[in-house]
Amino acid sequence: MAQQATPVRQARLGRTLGPEGTAVSGVVLLLPGGDEVSGRRPSPLLAAASVRALGRRVARAGRGEGLAAHVVHYRYRGWNGTEAHLARDADWAADEAVRRYGDVPVCLAGIGMGGRAALRAAGHEAVNSVLAIAPWLPEEDVAAPPEPVKQLAGRQVLIVHGTNDERSDPELSFRLASRAKKANRAVCRFEVHSDGHGLRQYREEVAALAEDFVMGVLFGQPFSRPVEDALAAPPPLGLRMPLAVGFGKSLRR
Repeated sequence: MAQQATPVRQARLGRTLGPEGTAVSGVVLLLPGGDEVSGRRPSPLLAAASVRALGRRVARAGRGEGLAAHVVHYRYRGWNGTEAHLARDADWAADEAVRRYGDVPVCLAGIGMGGRAALRAAGHEAVNSVLAIAPWLPEEDVAAPPEPVKQLAGRQVLIVHGTNDERSDPELSFRLASRAKKANRAVCRFEVHSDGHGLRQYREEVAALAEDFVMGVLFGQPFSRPVEDALAAPPPLGLRMPLAVGFGKSLRR
């Protein structure tokens, strides 16, 4: 008997999160975390769990503006070195958003390794913004080129990181943000003091910050004062902005 060909793995977009509006005028692509090296296929339910709540929140906030939010389901669980599978899948997802919805702005929002994918895939022409939450970044190595930042030019970028993160070194995201800020003023970074990788202690504040950013970059709504200040402040102030307890309870809209 002839052997059956191994099916080619393909990335895909999950169903639209939250209530569906009529016309779509902005897209958030949610990029779950992953592993540094793995050839396994991600579990759709487990992989999406980290970003689904965030996706539902921004979908509710943006329903009246025509926001579509999708979880990106990767082909592989791992980044896998120069293959950069997660970033390639994020780039594919941006293509797919354009195919489905036309010429609308896209925000890449990733957590952990998904944050790295969001930052790396920001050069796609449809992407106007990046939200990277506790992004996993490789240790700096003098023998290897640093994580690129040129693709972030012209994009609005928000990085959020817990100061006690033991899985994704917050100092590495600060260094990347510092390099990016030199060529792009629209970069800011918030620090969540004493919180870890999952940002569980300040989950509500992080979600409110993400919502504030997404509504601003996709639909031109005014940023909250802390985000405005972080974007305007010179480094390192705008890259070590503390996320205040209770952020989001009295945001002006």
